[in-house]
Formats: sequence, structure tokens, C-alpha cells
Amino acid sequence: MVGAFEVGAVPFNPDGWGPPDSTAATAPTTVTTLPLNVPFAPFSRSDRLGRIADFTRNFASSSANPSNRPSSAKPGAANASGDAPFDFSLDLDALPLVNPDDDSSFRLVDAKPPPRPKFGPKWRFNQHRPQLPQRRDEEVEARKREAEKERARRDRLYNLNRPNQNQPRREAAIFKSSVDIQPEWNMLDQIPFSTFSKLSFTVPEPEDLLLCGALEYYDRSFDRITPKNERRLERFKNRNFFKVTTTDDPVIRRLANEDKATVFATDTILATLMCAARSVYSWDIVVQRVGNKLFFDNRDGSQLDLLSVHETSQEPLPEAKDDINSAYSLSVEAAYINQNFSQQVLVRDGNKVSFDEPNPFANEGDEVASVAYRYRRWKLDNDMYLVARCEVQSVVELNNKNSFLTLNALNEFDPKYSGVDWRQKLETQRGAVLATELKNNANKLAKWTAQALLASADLMKLGYVSRVHPRDHFNHVILAVVGYKPRDFATQINLNTANMWGIVKSIVDLCMKLNEGKYVLVKDPSKPQVRIYEVPADAFENDYVEEPLPEEEQVQPPTEDAEGVEANGTTKDVEDNETEAQTYGLLVITHPSSGFNGEV
Repeated sequence: MVGAFEVGAVPFNPDGWGPPDSTAATAPTTVTTLPLNVPFAPFSRSDRLGRIADFTRNFASSSANPSNRPSSAKPGAANASGDAPFDFSLDLDALPLVNPDDDSSFRLVDAKPPPRPKFGPKWRFNQHRPQLPQRRDEEVEARKREAEKERARRDRLYNLNRPNQNQPRREAAIFKSSVDIQPEWNMLDQIPFSTFSKLSFTVPEPEDLLLCGALEYYDRSFDRITPKNERRLERFKNRNFFKVTTTDDPVIRRLANEDKATVFATDTILATLMCAARSVYSWDIVVQRVGNKLFFDNRDGSQLDLLSVHETSQEPLPEAKDDINSAYSLSVEAAYINQNFSQQVLVRDGNKVSFDEPNPFANEGDEVASVAYRYRRWKLDNDMYLVARCEVQSVVELNNKNSFLTLNALNEFDPKYSGVDWRQKLETQRGAVLATELKNNANKLAKWTAQALLASADLMKLGYVSRVHPRDHFNHVILAVVGYKPRDFATQINLNTANMWGIVKSIVDLCMKLNEGKYVLVKDPSKPQVRIYEVPADAFENDYVEEPLPEEEQVQPPTEDAEGVEANGTTKDVEDNETEAQTYGLLVITHPSSGFNGEV
């Protein structure tokens, strides 16, 4: 056991504060443990205590300045050399001009750098001063500070060189609704996107009811394209592309008459619903409840068949519709690029893979684009089935087996908007390019992935197509083609299949509770929510006659591309989309049951 700690005897001073002059007089029988010859310096509570003892001083032996030596007549001078560390009066003797109240003799360690001179470079004053070795962490901090200064300098130069720098930054564009809300429409419900993230539903594997159309083989030489050996994007003026809505599809009508399902839609409509939470632009889908069946349709003049560009980007696009970089102009250009890209990457040798029935929308003798329609059925409930028309664009032979492909193209219109130049980064930093596209076009890439999953495509090919010049929106080049497996890509972009089907199931259940009639789902242009409106039965039905525009009103194509651009498409009185497309010479989209011509 450790012995008790002995504190020792403390003498009592009845005459004042501090130890007595002689400990033997007050406590003769007590053995003192205090060190000898240690003076006591009285102080008050208002005094600041600085140094307790300074053993480095020796004023008695100092020979530098004899006038500063302490006087020998002072009491205790004989022990000046021994008591010097504890005698603060020596400070006053050594520095008689110093104010006793000023504690200038006591200096804390200051880590702040000395003040820099206001004139001349720094090295003029420090070139003869010996430098201490700098620590490694201080060097790292110094490099960081220099990098911050350099970055700030570049930002200042960039802002100085920007055109119209004095103009204030334009606010984010105010998006318009995709359809004009009429006063007689009755809003039934509105669903915020925040509720979509909590939904989940698992569907069994679908079954194929019918396959129509014919597919051409994919040309694998396009997988070796790099920005250094780019290929010019060709134009396919004679191939017909069909964008037919659900109720105008003769196959879906036949399946509905045979009671094959309760809900009918297309892969484009389902992908729009599945990825609704990622959308920014407004969109609308017509819902028709006929008996116990539910039909999801594209509205005539709807832009669902167009492809959004920079929809989820933080940098707003120009608002002027006639600007080549406006949202609508880029959508038309992207649709034009996708159609031509999907046909250029094929082996056009006449060898095709045919299916059960020919293309249901093509007339005899028409040259049809390579596309196959898979009419598939999913089980949503015990007595509820969903039939959707899914598309694949090509086929490739893998391991002696034909695999389906979907073909899509991302388009670069101006590197200043995205901040990444594809021609410089695609070879060395392809991941950075894809990450930028995922940030700026999250909704479009998610919809393409959802369509590939609905069609059970084995591969999805993404092409990188850029303008020849940022101000030339007619001529494009293919810089690269990359293939992904749809399920792996869905995991990479955080697209959950169960959540996708949960959104569709909730909307179907909500619409099945409605009475017979016509409704429209509208994505709010400014808020992340979907509204359901009840509309009249004759809404969106226009009795018009297709007539060509008068010759003096027809828009002439640009002279540089006059031989390759046609602007003789049909027009509608209620929609000016076709006229806008003619202005750009890209494509004209219509929605009759016979399909539309994608000539350029």
C-alpha cells in the first residue's frame, strides 16, 4: 500500500501576509521544508503576474553596460547573483525609463506574419536575412494560397473578357405549360413528386404478345470511332419514321377488342411517367377511360416525341424560339439527330431480321426505317394487365444469338454551355463527359434507359454527336459510340425498376377510380407536381384539312444546304411546330395513324 502524502508544516505569520521573517521564532519545534534564500514578492489582486522567475538573467556579471548594474547599497545586494531570478526590481534598475505599469518586458509569442512593406518587392529586404527551413505542411498551405490567388485572377480575367459583362445575369427561364389550361377544365387532383420516391412495386416478367417490323444488323465498325477519325452524320430522306399514339395503333385496337389487357400505352408514355420526378419541362398525357379499359395517349401536337436538351442543367437556355440554341430548336435538332443516327450505324446491305407481322403503319412499297415493335403484357394485379408497344432499332449477333439494341444519340451544341469539350475529353475523360450529360440531361437518359428495360433490350448504344461548328445546326459529326447494358446503366444512374413500376401502378390505380371520360395529366411548369384535369370528350380533336402553305408563305431553306434540306411538310392551323421545323429544315412530326415522314 502506498504511504500517505506528507504536506509538511506551514508556518503562521501573525504580523502580516506571507512567510514570517524567522520561522524559528514562531514555530521552534517545527521542521520547515521551505527552500532557503527564496524571497517573497508581495502583490495585490489587481496586479498582472508575468514571469515568476528568470534564471537566464545575471545583471551582476554583465559587462556590456556597467551603468545598468544594480546598486550595491541596496539591501540584499550581496545576494543579487542568487536572488536575481526572483527580484523584479532589477527590471526597473536595468530599464529605468520603462513605466512600471507597462508590461512591455513580457511578450507573448505572436504567430502573425510581420507586416509587409507597402513598396518594393519582398526579396529586397529579406535577401540577406538567414531563412529557417520551412515545414512541409506550411509549404502545402502556401501552395494552396497561391492556387486560390491564381484561380481568382483567372476568374477576374474571364469576367472582364466576357461579352456584355455589364448586363446583369439573366434569371432562370420561366417555363410555359405544354398545353393551355382551359377554364372549363376541372382539376381533380395534384400529385407532388415527393410522393413518387416512396413508391415501390414489383412486376413479374412480361410476355410477348406480338412482334412486328424488321431489323437491320448493327455495324460494329462504329464502335471504333474516335474524335480523331470522326464520321459525318448522314441524312436519310427516303426512310419513313412512325410516331403513332396508342389509340391510333391498329394492333392495340385489336388486342383491346380481344380483352388481352385493361391498360394500354406506349413505351414513350410509360417512360415519361416512370421518370416524371426527374422532369423539369412541362408535358401532358391524355387519359381515356372507356368501359373498364384505360388508354394513355399522346396529344396531337404534343412534344413527347421530341427530345429535351439541357433540361436539368443549371445554365438556362435562350428563351427566343427562333434562336438555334433555344429549348424547342434543340429538341427538334436532337430528334433529327437521333433518327439519322439510328439508321447510319446499320449495315445497309438488305439483310434484315423479320418478325411475325410487317410494320403495321407502313404502306406497301414504302421504305421503312429499321424498327421492331414488341407488344408486351405485364401483370399489375390479379385481374389487371398492361399492354405496351416497345421499340428496338437494331439487332446484333452475340454468341450465335440475335440480341436486340436500342440506338440513341447525345448531341453537343456548344461547349460553353456544358463546360466540357467533347473533342478534347472523349478519348481521355469519357467518364467526365458522361457525368456532365447525366447532370444536364438526367431525364432524357433515364427515359432512354426505361425504354430499353421495357423492351428487354440486351444493349443500348449511346452515340456522341456534335455540330461541325457551334453556329451550324445543320451539319453534324459522330465522335464516338458507347454500349451499355440497360440494367447496369440503370444502376449507375440510380434508376430503380421497382420505383418506376410503383409510379405507374399508383397512377393507373388513381385513373381506374375515375368515371368514364377523357382526362389529361399535366406536369406543372414551375412546380414538381402532376395535375389531373377532367376535359370535355371533344377536347384535342381538330377537324382540319391538310393543305400545303401558299408558295409565298413557305419558308425557304438556307442556301448552304438547299440541296439537302426540304421544307415541304404539312402544317396545322392550331400548332406551329411544323412551321418551326420547316424553318430549321430538320423534321416534321405528325400524329395520324398512317405515321409521319421524317424527311430532312
